[in-house]
Amino acid sequence: MCGRYHNRYGKQQIAEAFAAKSKPTLEIYPSFNVAPQSFQPVVYLNDENERELTLMRWGLVPFWSKDGRMGYSTINAKAETVTTSALYKEAFKKRRCLVPATGFYEWMKTGEKTREPYSITMRDGSIFAFAGLWDRWKDKLTGSVLETYTIITTDPNELVKPEHGPAIHDRMPAILAPRDYDRWLAPAEPWHLPIDLLRPFAAEKMKAHKVSPAVGNVKNNSPELCEELQS
Repeated sequence: MCGRYHNRYGKQQIAEAFAAKSKPTLEIYPSFNVAPQSFQPVVYLNDENERELTLMRWGLVPFWSKDGRMGYSTINAKAETVTTSALYKEAFKKRRCLVPATGFYEWMKTGEKTREPYSITMRDGSIFAFAGLWDRWKDKLTGSVLETYTIITTDPNELVKPEHGPAIHDRMPAILAPRDYDRWLAPAEPWHLPIDLLRPFAAEKMKAHKVSPAVGNVKNNSPELCEELQS
């Protein structure tokens, strides 16, 4: 599961990193403790088939939802069932997206009732993309539109769950290499869908470090949350 992550960059830096256009009125700021139900930057293909940066709410609400109340339980979609799940199969066919991030948090179990949070990032500290899905729900009564997204998870790599030693977690977000962004976003025939991209990211390109327990409170949102906890 990926239930918390961080993004140290603002609108201009994200747009440049993903070669995406954005509306002049769009405002995006760094967030060091991204939580479900918040609006976060997402890159998708717009109606002109161009990469566009926008804000969507984390927790996918499928277009067929009657009341638009789905959300928290749909923050993650499993790679193993994304092609068959009623919640995600249509979005996987037609509405794939990139979710910009600079790292994600996971909690390692250290005792019967204790856990320690870790930040997992690229070794060089660069921005990257989770494989995501998005959907657009419309309220039939008011006509208002809500765009939401989910992050796909996959098996953990050797960093997240080493063969020898304690595991941080038994799942991790599916992370896409930049060379695969176009293929992930582009429309494809049902037999050419990019399911093969939903694999564990190379462990040697990533690093993990302990962070402050303060990250457990969604009200906390400061750069210090991402930094290594000094013992």
